[in-house]
Amino acid sequence: MTEGCRNSASASPSEAASSSSSSAAAAAAVRSRAREALNRAPPYRPSTSAPTSAPTSATASASVLGGGKGCGSAAPASAAPATARAQPQHAPHPAAPAPMDWRDMLHRARAAEEAEGRRVALGPAMLTDRFSRLHTYLRISLTERCNLRCTYCMPDEGVALTPGGQLLTTPEIMRLARLFVSAGVTKVRLTGGEPTLRKDLPELVGALGALREQGLRSVGITSNGIVLGRQLPALQAAGLTAVNVSLDTLRPERFEVLARRPGHGRVMESIRTAVGLGYDPVKINVVVMRGVNDDEVPAFAALTREQPLNVRFIEYMPFDGNVWSDRKMVPFAELLSRIQSAFPGQPLERLDDPRGEVAKNYRLQGHVGSVSFITSMTDHFCGDCNRLRLMADGSLKVCLFGASEVSLRDAMRGGASDQDLAAIIGAAVGRKKAAHAGMHSLAAMPNRPMITIGG
Repeated sequence: MTEGCRNSASASPSEAASSSSSSAAAAAAVRSRAREALNRAPPYRPSTSAPTSAPTSATASASVLGGGKGCGSAAPASAAPATARAQPQHAPHPAAPAPMDWRDMLHRARAAEEAEGRRVALGPAMLTDRFSRLHTYLRISLTERCNLRCTYCMPDEGVALTPGGQLLTTPEIMRLARLFVSAGVTKVRLTGGEPTLRKDLPELVGALGALREQGLRSVGITSNGIVLGRQLPALQAAGLTAVNVSLDTLRPERFEVLARRPGHGRVMESIRTAVGLGYDPVKINVVVMRGVNDDEVPAFAALTREQPLNVRFIEYMPFDGNVWSDRKMVPFAELLSRIQSAFPGQPLERLDDPRGEVAKNYRLQGHVGSVSFITSMTDHFCGDCNRLRLMADGSLKVCLFGASEVSLRDAMRGGASDQDLAAIIGAAVGRKKAAHAGMHSLAAMPNRPMITIGG
């Protein structure tokens, strides 16, 4: 998805007094409702630590990160943190769409070049499709492994991981990154799986950071935050310029249902670390699912009151194995209305959207941070899309929802020159459609699980 705060604040004395007698029952009810809504999520062993009371109002939630005016101190990290080591994911799953043959694409590209009397150059033309969209943003998935099992990202039965020898090596990633940057890519985001599980991540970030001399402006990461906090100082020193953290709930007990693992406290600590290191904004990605976590939308919005956070509410999207239904999706217009109703007297101010920005950006009056909405389902932004995705196995995906892929790994290992790669990439970009097929059609189309795409 893939593209938050996973630690909760201790309840204030008044909150604790009013809720102590019902906290256990409330936690049990949350677990029951969430499991039912998630369509038989696999059983898990919950943490033995006592549930932490979640903020019960938008005002209470503002103290989750701690440090703001009038804020209570943040709760310590979870007593049962998730392991940083990914568990094997060997369950069978329907195969991803077969990639287009790179040799055939190269042959067709060369034939077209001869017919037109030109060659695809290592420049913007290679990244421009037939609808004049220039693709300057490259998302690179570094691994298919993850130390969480989020329900919308990984199918219940797991996924069959690509063998290690078929994943891109660091030199291959850097060869392609240099090629894309030389052609006009200005922004790179590292995704997964969980990118912090890649052992040479700091070195890779440093190598990408060196591409600023060729025009790269931003190197970002999207992480689940489980181990990000302790890696961030080194990553920042290596050249990491932007941080997104995925978080779908502010409640530790609900986190364990959604992620199928503990670790809420560690994620929250990672967000505090990012804020402390000066990342502004720290972006929090929230996939909103009706009947699962949509009741927390105002509490998430309240986090922006005194912290440089950009909370990004993402419409629930269909991917292989996540049992998508339009009944689970909370549309943008409803999210907007809920937030405005929760903050009377604080109008939502529309912010300017940078070129290529897919989110609709707002700020509650008087808040330091902002809220955004990723409206892929109800108001798609295909006409302004500037994104390409390089997956961990080396496949290039020009549309998040498209089935068409071409293996740049196979091309490189098959002896393709940089000029050949430019022609293949240009041909793939040239095939990109004007828009995706719509949410109901997407739900019936073959695609990879989100965990193997990288969001």
